[in-house]
Amino acid sequence: MAGGQSTCLDQLQAEYGSTWDGPSDPANPFNWSPVRKITTGVIFSMSQLVTIMSASMLAAAENKIAQDLQVSAATVQIIFSTYFLGLGLGSFLIAALAEMNGRKSVWVAACLWYILWSSVSPLGRSAALMVVGRFFAGTGGSVGITLVGPVMTDMYGASDRGKSLAVASVLTYLGPALGPLMGGVVTDLVGWQWLFWVTSIVCAIILCVGMVFIRESYAPVLLRRAAAKRGVTNTNTKHIRLLDHFRRPIALLFRRPIVQLLGLVAAVNFGIYALMLSTFARLWMTSYHESAMVSSLHYFAFAIGMTIAAQGGGYAMDTIYRVMQRRAGERHGDDGASPSRPEYRVPFIVPGMLLVPAGLFWYAWTAESSAPWPSVDIGAAVFTVGITVVNQGLMAYQLDEFAQYGASANAATRLLSYIFAFVLPIFAPQLYAVLGDAWGNSLLAFITILLGWPIPWILWVWGERLRALGRAR
Repeated sequence: MAGGQSTCLDQLQAEYGSTWDGPSDPANPFNWSPVRKITTGVIFSMSQLVTIMSASMLAAAENKIAQDLQVSAATVQIIFSTYFLGLGLGSFLIAALAEMNGRKSVWVAACLWYILWSSVSPLGRSAALMVVGRFFAGTGGSVGITLVGPVMTDMYGASDRGKSLAVASVLTYLGPALGPLMGGVVTDLVGWQWLFWVTSIVCAIILCVGMVFIRESYAPVLLRRAAAKRGVTNTNTKHIRLLDHFRRPIALLFRRPIVQLLGLVAAVNFGIYALMLSTFARLWMTSYHESAMVSSLHYFAFAIGMTIAAQGGGYAMDTIYRVMQRRAGERHGDDGASPSRPEYRVPFIVPGMLLVPAGLFWYAWTAESSAPWPSVDIGAAVFTVGITVVNQGLMAYQLDEFAQYGASANAATRLLSYIFAFVLPIFAPQLYAVLGDAWGNSLLAFITILLGWPIPWILWVWGERLRALGRAR
């Protein structure tokens, strides 16, 4: 064990011109105090909360925006969805910069970019400016989603992956509820324009807190800085060229079949989730004749389901992982050098795969029959428990495989998710107009069964071979 740690330290010295002062070096993010790790995770969780709130806040205000801008419902859906396109494309640049210059500086710059474009979006009541502003706000907002997993990987080992993701999501999953709730309240009280300004103010507060408490956590950047202080010049240009870093997520997307597989599953789940976010308020206002403010309260079903799954699921994931390691005779630890077999995440993913269509069917037929509102909300909560468990498991699987380049892998797998999230809500009005709530949502459930249920088996049986394909390139 000591020999393995010595070899790891020697490898860092050779690659970056510097290394840690032993396995217990307090400068190594793996050795930071629990308080510092949790503080960092919570601040990143707060920035991710703003991102998710911005994605969902227009849902309860769509009718008012359509009236004020004098545009159709389809145009408002485009305004709603363009944000997701920005999230997908922005994550590539965020990942490249974060793996070149470190996490903190990129996070600060992206937050400032988000604040600028979120503040500009409602000015002049222009649909064109709203589309452009939402897109660029999405590129900045992508920093929270792109970096939260990799930052936690900087600080926690594979055996604590679930716990770290639970810390990072402690506030995040309030977003689906707070976004529409804020949308309904703010729109009724002071006007929908303030939705953009309120999120900008919240992001500015989080930015100020983060600038004080967040420390750089990316080991390659920390080691290169330490080498520079000692006058050691790093001639390895692969660490300093932006173009190489920008190519990495693109290369992962097109050359690694495992990234394509994980991306497809994530895309189906996230696309359906975005569609439900954009249409949930419509159901309550049209079928149950509720106001925008009251209808927005039902989004707490999403928040409750996600929070239960994220917090309980994180510890369940770690328990399952350690049991699998013990059965295989492997050790586990927090030093980041322990063996990590991503396939140990698969048993955790299976229940989520079953709950996703179950929740969709439940939601579909209770909504169609105008069942009492708790029944409909329970269906939505079951669905969100399912997608949260699946997403947590897939994220852990991905981080186990790509650890150091987790930001690039995250950007690559999420691109398809955001494309689906951009496209599906645009066609939501036609989907429900033709099929209704019951068969429209049932169709989505059948799609998740067809594309989702084979995935755990594929990962369990073929995962190791799929991960090896394209790795040497």
